[in-house]
Amino acid sequence: MTKKRIEKMFAKLKGTDDKAFIAYIMAGDGGLDTLPYKIKTLIDAGVDLIEIGIPFSDPAADGPVIQKAGIRALEENVSLRQILKKLREIKDDIKVPYVLMTYYNPVFHYGLREFTKDAEASGVSGVIVPDVPLEEEPELKNELDAAGIAIIRLATLTTSDERLEHILDEAEGFIYAVTVNGVTGKRAGYSGEVFDNLKRIKSKSGVPVCAGFGITSADAAKALGEHCDGVIVGSEIVEMFHRCEEEKIKNLIPKKHAGHAK
Repeated sequence: MTKKRIEKMFAKLKGTDDKAFIAYIMAGDGGLDTLPYKIKTLIDAGVDLIEIGIPFSDPAADGPVIQKAGIRALEENVSLRQILKKLREIKDDIKVPYVLMTYYNPVFHYGLREFTKDAEASGVSGVIVPDVPLEEEPELKNELDAAGIAIIRLATLTTSDERLEHILDEAEGFIYAVTVNGVTGKRAGYSGEVFDNLKRIKSKSGVPVCAGFGITSADAAKALGEHCDGVIVGSEIVEMFHRCEEEKIKNLIPKKHAGHAK
């Protein structure tokens, strides 16, 4: 139950010339007891990896949909510790790799070593911490490395070539390629700059590259996937669960991808 699950997933998809579909959910939105159902729904829909959001009071990278989902989870008094406990209870039923998307404050207050120990016991394969810059990453990365958990780095449209080299050095899991200048949320479309940036990152990266932020349709996922190794869909899926329209999630997955064997 480590980052090797991510590596195996991408290797399997590469063998079929398919792209990864990664789904984001906010843990605790609707109550923590809904988490197993949401995870099962995503797996049944055909996702390859699940990004599990941790509710936080000051989510700098999240758009309005995910912010509201985080507030709903916090109103349910859902904590990082409770989420890891729930994942530990159901980890044997989760047949795809899953990563946490959190901010540093909850991890710091948890304690880096204790957080890593509990994340490993809960089957977590990777961690995304968007407010930890590369220069301040080593303390957390050293703990995660010892447990075989990937720390997944982000690259943006404004990341310089020099900075990108540092991000890609010793990168693991996959690179989260941000497709907009701003927070998460729906977008009407993507400019040529986005596709060029994905090709730039992909040409330099030794690990898979996945595009995220603003993907709301199978067509958008397919278009972005032509230039990288996978796509990440968040706000649209969060809204579908909140509106009890989870049957529509399958419609987000490009037809070429949907229904491949798990």
